[in-house]
Amino acid sequence: MPTRRASLPVLTLLLLLAVSVSSRLAVFAQAHEPAAPQQAPAAAPAVAHDPAAHPPAAEHAGAAHGSEHAVRDMIAKLLNFGVLVGALVYFLKQPIAGYLAGRSAQIRQDLVTAAETRKAATAQLEAIHQKLAALPAELAALETRGEEDVRAEKARIAQAAAVERQRLVEQTRREIEMRLRIARRELTEHAAALAVSVAQDRIARTITPEDQLRLVDRYSAQLQEAQ
Repeated sequence: MPTRRASLPVLTLLLLLAVSVSSRLAVFAQAHEPAAPQQAPAAAPAVAHDPAAHPPAAEHAGAAHGSEHAVRDMIAKLLNFGVLVGALVYFLKQPIAGYLAGRSAQIRQDLVTAAETRKAATAQLEAIHQKLAALPAELAALETRGEEDVRAEKARIAQAAAVERQRLVEQTRREIEMRLRIARRELTEHAAALAVSVAQDRIARTITPEDQLRLVDRYSAQLQEAQ
């Protein structure tokens, strides 16, 4: 790249020099063209008045001399043009060759880069097509997995509810049994107290004071025997 950039100003300068030299050569050639055609109109009236003044041989000699001069000018121009072309080829061969080589290398590099970019884009496009082709299967798999998750969650919730219900039933049963035991104990105590009260009332109605004294004496005697 630096060689190509450096050769571009040289190439431009040489082209300008060639244009300048070619324009100067053209001006020089026009300045040295023969003046015979310009003198022909002035001699025309004399020919008209005196036809014998200029014989045909002189006219043919002038025409031959003019054509020979024109051929020499043409050859000189061709030689000058050949020299100019040779000089341009000599001086511009290396810069143009370097420019073309750099340009061809840049084009090859651009082609390689474009091929790599196209290859990468093709690979990305193929990957996108594969993902799009696999998308329905992935959606179906996600739907199936979602249904399985929903069923599993329902089963878990049902199991948790059953366990909680069983726990509540057991807790209620224990509370009921405890309350029944308490009620039974209270009922037994109440029945015992009622029986004692009834027995006391019956004893109070049936035992006389003499019976009470005898019972006290008997209890005292039993205590004495026990001692």
